[in-house]
Amino acid sequence: MKKINSIEEIINDYDNFIIDQWGVMHDGTFGYDHAFNSINILNSNNKNLFIISNSSKRSKTSIDRLPKLGFKKNSFLNTVTSGEMIWQLLKKKYLDDKNKKNCFHIFDEQKEDGLNFRDGLNFNFVEKVEESDLILACTPFLRLQPIDYVPLLEVAYKKEITMYCANPDFETVENNSKKNVFCMGAIGEIYKKMGGKVIIKGKPDVAIYTETTNQINLEKKRTVAIGDSLFHDIQGANNFEIDSVLVKSGIHKDLTQINNLIKNHQIVPTYIIDKFSI
Repeated sequence: MKKINSIEEIINDYDNFIIDQWGVMHDGTFGYDHAFNSINILNSNNKNLFIISNSSKRSKTSIDRLPKLGFKKNSFLNTVTSGEMIWQLLKKKYLDDKNKKNCFHIFDEQKEDGLNFRDGLNFNFVEKVEESDLILACTPFLRLQPIDYVPLLEVAYKKEITMYCANPDFETVENNSKKNVFCMGAIGEIYKKMGGKVIIKGKPDVAIYTETTNQINLEKKRTVAIGDSLFHDIQGANNFEIDSVLVKSGIHKDLTQINNLIKNHQIVPTYIIDKFSI
């Protein structure tokens, strides 16, 4: 792991840059000034830019939000979310109109990717997990903490219900604060440790990297991923066999903690940088 102070230090080493959103480009509400500058410089150097996001939102929703965050849509060749990957999987897998499955949907009613996410999916949505055949986990229920999900998960485990997790992240940065908040991936991890089956298609799964970059003839030696999560961005890059940059201003801020995580989990980034800056 090499410490770098600027993306310019490695700009000539790569043609393709796969970039995470939350904690790297923006905080969910505002884009970072240093990220604007970095994107502009990479564009001016004719680099291929991609966004891979462990967001439960559909890809189109994330793309449409870019201008509101201060970014140009055409700065990026492609943007793919984990939510899109799960939506496409469910759309293809459950096509039978005569035998609709019952789906228990975990989502925050205040988020725009809640009820809208259901559009086009062929399910009967039910209010009780006891009545469900599968769980669609998008965003945590409002005001519930991870421990509050255990009774629900125990019922699901006894019924051998599969959870489709649209956001594999364990945590993310909260809007306009330094506090981290848990994501749906944390609940999925609890369910997995209980013995439940969890399906993810976002980072660190290789499928989302292949899907995002399939429109070009990708040379992996000339490709680098930039993100703030060791367990998702860096592990995903390692799984995809490309180099990576760990951004230290997002989820993992303490260098001692980062070094301990790297040692304990053997997830090693190629580079580490304070923030996604030029």
